[in-house]
Amino acid sequence: MTEPRCVLFHDNFQNFKSYNIPKAQLVIADIPYNIGSDFYASRPDWYVDGDNRNGESDKARKAAFNTDFTFNIAEYFHFCNRLLKKEPMKGEKGAPCMIVFCAFQQIPKVITEAEKYGFKNYIPLTFCKNYSPQVLKANMKIVGATEYALVLYRGKLPKFNNVGKDGKSHMIFNWFDWKRDGKDYPKIHPSQKPVSVLKRLIEIFTDPGDVVIDPCAGSGATLRAARELGRDSYGFEVSRDFYLKAKEQMLGEEAV
Repeated sequence: MTEPRCVLFHDNFQNFKSYNIPKAQLVIADIPYNIGSDFYASRPDWYVDGDNRNGESDKARKAAFNTDFTFNIAEYFHFCNRLLKKEPMKGEKGAPCMIVFCAFQQIPKVITEAEKYGFKNYIPLTFCKNYSPQVLKANMKIVGATEYALVLYRGKLPKFNNVGKDGKSHMIFNWFDWKRDGKDYPKIHPSQKPVSVLKRLIEIFTDPGDVVIDPCAGSGATLRAARELGRDSYGFEVSRDFYLKAKEQMLGEEAV
């Protein structure tokens, strides 16, 4: 069995044609939440050593990354539509799909923009944590302990794998446990998704040998998850800092 391809480009996904990569069965990405300088607003990172008695840190009133001000969601769907495989022929199964992690407030916008580019169908997903990053608000209000995503597809239902290790089919609910990664996976990006969560999604919507593309690769966690499952993966990251850390720490020598 050949080793899966795992390639990360330091470039914008809009330039994908330059690299002659194959079309994807699954495009999965964590898009910027467009919260700008409020990214750390309720997180302990706002203060030095997480303690407000020490004063504000260098993250106070700062965005986590530049694209959190400038991300164009319409442009994103325009290009991602071209990254995905076409719908299967009549009578065939295995349609491709996209998964977009987004803020709860972004969900209506994502649905509206996706529909303009042919993704008329969606399945909302909720991820449940047993912790919250909003620790500074814990004594003031109910804090957020969930993450959200949308499975987006054009017409036919996407490829779907629900057979467990016991060989039997199992229901897959629209909510998942959000388990933090252990020490085997480096923490690189402030909004990094757990490899275990990404693996579960990739298992459901792809088969070994399929192609997974992450247009906003960040830490490279999606590519790592795909590689460990025997899927070919390609990612794009515009930040040189995140690109280098992903290559060196998350993907290592096995990445092209």
